[in-house]
Amino acid sequence: MSRRLSHTPLRAPGRLLRVDGIPLHVLSEGSGPVCVLSGGLGMAWFDWDAVAALLAPHRTVVRFDRPGLGLSAPAPAPPTLAAEADRIARLLDALGHPGPATVVGHSLAGFHAEAFARLHPDRCAGLVLVDGSIEENPRPLLPCTVRTAWAGGVATALSAAGIPRALGPATRRLIDRATTVHSHPRHPWEDAGYRTSRVLRACALENATYPYQAAELAALRPGHPMPAVPVTVLAAYGGSETARELRWLERQRALAAELGGGFAVAAPAGHLVMADAPDAVARAVLAQL
Repeated sequence: MSRRLSHTPLRAPGRLLRVDGIPLHVLSEGSGPVCVLSGGLGMAWFDWDAVAALLAPHRTVVRFDRPGLGLSAPAPAPPTLAAEADRIARLLDALGHPGPATVVGHSLAGFHAEAFARLHPDRCAGLVLVDGSIEENPRPLLPCTVRTAWAGGVATALSAAGIPRALGPATRRLIDRATTVHSHPRHPWEDAGYRTSRVLRACALENATYPYQAAELAALRPGHPMPAVPVTVLAAYGGSETARELRWLERQRALAAELGGGFAVAAPAGHLVMADAPDAVARAVLAQL
């Protein structure tokens, strides 16, 4: 009996919700004002487990996997900044949340959160950018179609060679260890997603389109002002006094000033702040209301 039980498939939390024709994996918990949590490049819903547990007694917490990531179906086209901002708005519509929501964006999703605020100002109640990506002067050198075609081709070749199944979860664990300062247990859903060619392809396309999404945001800022909502930039600090880490804190502080928001530091924490310092993320959200 125990052997049979060990092979019982995990039951996925949440549900699949069709948004713009794409089945997205969505998890909604708690009650109160709505808060959307969106992870960085290649991240999944479970990366927010600890933060969601702290927020759910006070907020309606919405987590979702972008197309191809986690348990969501892939999208027919590579990601763009405007499409990701619109996806947040349409996801909220599909969940029956037409009013303003606080959006928490980590790393690359910081671009999406800011774009959401600028493109959908009436839908934004506040922003929390968790060690958000920063590109002061993005200038992609190649056409986006070239980079995405190359990334898709590499993902296809690696998938045909069985690399995701063989090395996907191990690679994810190595990334976790490199971007955290504490040790965290392996999540039971890591194998389910990171062993698939679907997730590998989504990660490759997000990486390939990163500079173009940064350039989209830079072009968006002059003509789309930030709404008058609370903004918090939460920067990770591991505790070292290296020039690189101190420079990163200054860049994060400058982003907060540019957006007219507050600046806070999560320490000790690596780039995956939601894993190392979930309480700091929850405090930043709850302090806005």
